[in-house]
Amino acid sequence: MILTEQHELVRSSAREFAIKNLEPGAIKRDDNAEFPYNEVKMMGELGYMGVMVPEQWGGAGMDTISYSLIIEEISRIDASAGVIVSVNNSLVCQIFVNYGNDYQKETYLKGLASGKLLGAFSLSEPQSGSDAINMKTIAEKDGRHYILNGTKNWVTNGINSDLVIVMAVTDQSKGHKGISAFIVPKNLDGISLGKKEDKLGIRSSDTCEIHFDNCRVPVENLVNNEGEGFRIALTTLDGGRIGIASQALGIAQAALDKSISYAKERKQFGSSISDFGAIQEKISAMGTNIEASRHLIYNAALLKDLKKPFTKEAAMAKSFSSQTAMDAATDCVQIFGGYGYMQEYGVERLMRDAKITQIYEGTTEIQKMVIARAVSYTHLTLPTICSV
Repeated sequence: MILTEQHELVRSSAREFAIKNLEPGAIKRDDNAEFPYNEVKMMGELGYMGVMVPEQWGGAGMDTISYSLIIEEISRIDASAGVIVSVNNSLVCQIFVNYGNDYQKETYLKGLASGKLLGAFSLSEPQSGSDAINMKTIAEKDGRHYILNGTKNWVTNGINSDLVIVMAVTDQSKGHKGISAFIVPKNLDGISLGKKEDKLGIRSSDTCEIHFDNCRVPVENLVNNEGEGFRIALTTLDGGRIGIASQALGIAQAALDKSISYAKERKQFGSSISDFGAIQEKISAMGTNIEASRHLIYNAALLKDLKKPFTKEAAMAKSFSSQTAMDAATDCVQIFGGYGYMQEYGVERLMRDAKITQIYEGTTEIQKMVIARAVSYTHLTLPTICSV
């Protein structure tokens, strides 16, 4: 896909911002697991926290390809910042855009899109990761409130967010059709946070458990209707996977950039190691897979903007791009040799950050299940071609 002039401008602006504002402290923030407060505020001012939100509701009003470009360029420098932006956009703002009413948009979306508020999304629970239907968090209606009880885990932005989208069971007799979605401001009584998780990668984004103990949520904060939560979660995660695929692409591109630069400078046996066939093979594979990832992501983004089904394409983009990121980062460390294992060079961080892209917002195994089902269904519905 050939990007428009506007898309190229979006890319270059995001790239410039990331180099100037994210790169200087990225290694230190990672080492200290330090949340990028000031940088998130700046990204809000630039419209990066509400990229696809209509201007009417305080957003930038851009398309999904622009969003992908922004996430890629941010993640190319700091994948932690990339996921903070991705969650707020894909998993929070988009729920308001697609399913929220005007009251909810006025009360919450404007702040989220401008960066004045930060959002989180909670679906997973200690006993139900990929098996989300098995959730135990319940919401019982009591007059003009729902009483929320349960625990959510792996909540990105859980500590520093102002509100969290919570999926909870409102009717235990209806299975996935008994799950509903709620907007839960974190200043409500009955909310407590677990410890900040000490993670392998994306260390400057925060992750924690959130506990709800008789938390009273106003009925006005029910998203759409009762029983719509699981559908809302699945359709929202489709868009989220474009964001995570773009994060993975940024990590992979950074690995390629660093590999090429180092291979040209590093000399062994009287030659730059970039002249060695083994190094060229790794760089060739990186470049090819990165380009393939980019096309998969843009295809899913375009289908989303055209309001066509993109579940399969988003799963393909995430599955392939996350594997590309892991392979590229691992090969980058290998090209650097012993130096790649040292923190000061920043390439070991790429490998640590890449791993999570194969896990969150649907593991690679889940993506392959989604793809296989979609491909099998397409095969079954194709007309039979008879030979004479």
